[in-house]
Amino acid sequence: MNSPVKIQSPREIWRAWQADLDRYVYMGEDKYSPLVILLTNQGMWIVTQYRFSYWVHHHLRVPVVRPLMKVVCGVWRMLIEIVTSSEMPNRAAIGGGLFISHGHGIFLHCDTVLGENCNLSQDVTIGIGGRGEKRGSPVLGDRVFVGPGAKIFGAIRIGNDVAIGANAVVTKDIPDNAVAVGIPAKVISYQGSRDFVAYRGHELDLLADELIQEQTLEN
Repeated sequence: MNSPVKIQSPREIWRAWQADLDRYVYMGEDKYSPLVILLTNQGMWIVTQYRFSYWVHHHLRVPVVRPLMKVVCGVWRMLIEIVTSSEMPNRAAIGGGLFISHGHGIFLHCDTVLGENCNLSQDVTIGIGGRGEKRGSPVLGDRVFVGPGAKIFGAIRIGNDVAIGANAVVTKDIPDNAVAVGIPAKVISYQGSRDFVAYRGHELDLLADELIQEQTLEN
């Protein structure tokens, strides 16, 4: 079963959305403005609809306004699903800095948990699986890269800085810094996802990791 997830406050939702947008700005080779990205990038459409719907679902309590906005969110979600063939339920718990490289064919179960600065590629499914006490949805850590066509099922945990290869089928826990590929997915190295997940400030994080590793070796 998934661990209880802390509901994000409105301020946290706003900051998470800003982090989402900043990743598109930072990653963009053509250096488009934030407004252009909002208007033209399907991945950002999916994320924006999710963040707004999440706020309505968890925080909007104004009589009359709440049911009206839920209808608006429902119509907006259907339009997103029609255009992008993607579904990101507002009950899912997703950290800031989500980057969707190609916004098509992405499906998340409503109990899915994603950490911060994750990458989702096209045709990714993260869904419920298992039976009895083992039934549940995946929990992904921070800076996880999920390759095109990958499928992740069940009450499993994917560690921080994990890279999951294209078309992999993951049904078991994956430790931190692992690279997993194949059907079923198997760990082939511990080089992690840092070469695939870029965000503002990641160079400093890499340097900090290297310093920690050097100190560990010295001790």
